[in-house]
Amino acid sequence: MDKLDIRLWTLAARGHIVPSRSLLKTPRQIAAIKKSAALNTAVLDHVAAHIHEGMSTVEIDRLVYDFTTEHGGIPAPLNYEGFPKSVCTSLNNVVCHGIPSEHEFLMEGDILNVDVSTILDGYYSDASRMFTIGDISPEAARLVRVTQECVDLGLKAAKPWGHLGDIAHAINSHARKHGYSVVEDIGGHGIGLEFHEEPFVSYVTPKGSEMVLVPGMMFTIEPMVNEGSPDFFVDEADDWTVYTIDDGLSAQIEYMVLVTESGIEVLSK
Repeated sequence: MDKLDIRLWTLAARGHIVPSRSLLKTPRQIAAIKKSAALNTAVLDHVAAHIHEGMSTVEIDRLVYDFTTEHGGIPAPLNYEGFPKSVCTSLNNVVCHGIPSEHEFLMEGDILNVDVSTILDGYYSDASRMFTIGDISPEAARLVRVTQECVDLGLKAAKPWGHLGDIAHAINSHARKHGYSVVEDIGGHGIGLEFHEEPFVSYVTPKGSEMVLVPGMMFTIEPMVNEGSPDFFVDEADDWTVYTIDDGLSAQIEYMVLVTESGIEVLSK
């Protein structure tokens, strides 16, 4: 039993939730995952350079598929558990998992989350951005701004040997301070060797709770912030698209991070 095993065993004996060694990425794995994350960020940059009013969300899907495959990658969402497209495009009152459509066009005033996930050489990465189309309402601008602040505060709260709940507390407190709610039943996840790994990353749990942040862990910080109720429903027709229960706006920003000995490293954003 090495020093890390002893420390994990001691924490577990004291009632803390600790990751299994299988969740801690090796230096070789981290190097390969970082290449996937770099491509994932490049895909989002490509979308940012071409997104415009009047385009359909299926055009965004084509941008993602073409750029990813031309650079040796595979869009992770494509055919994942039956998902039919290469990217999630979640518009206005869509919380997440929006399916690109040739009938859905970007209009002035829209806010849009583009969630890109990439497989490169068998390694996974994931991140999303909010895009604003033309002049948006002050209410929509405030929601997007506060969501970015939530992510920034969550990152600041994340420390090696702290807890996932520290991140959640920082995010949820800031959202509630501004009158917003954070979706409870959908959250972040571990990533790297698979698309979705343990742990589930909640953004509404108390400070000092949940899994200990051990160097080598890799996961997403991706709160979904609603201007109204945190509740939602899933479209019965496609079994994917998640809508706010009250038709209010929703925003999400996702970073993929690595816990290191000295802090938190953002891999894709």
